[in-house]
Amino acid sequence: MTARRTDSNQAEIVAALRHVGASVQDLHEVGKGCPDILVGYRGRNYLIEIKAPGGRLNKREREWHDRWDGLVFTVWTIEGALDIIQAAAYL
Repeated sequence: MTARRTDSNQAEIVAALRHVGASVQDLHEVGKGCPDILVGYRGRNYLIEIKAPGGRLNKREREWHDRWDGLVFTVWTIEGALDIIQAAAYL
């Protein structure tokens, strides 16, 4: 079995999330459209799909997101990832 690739910006986004105190579990190996990471921050969980700038969800990812009965986010930048966890912390 070959290892699944990650988008080029995944490591820096994960590092930034951890830097602000979030816990991050890598899920990219799950495949089948499952988001790349699970993030825990201030008692809340976030499923996040990471895309390189300009990237789009593929068919499996779109189908997974459509079936998921919960929140799932797509980010392209560090700022986008930080905005999600910090904005949601105020809900």
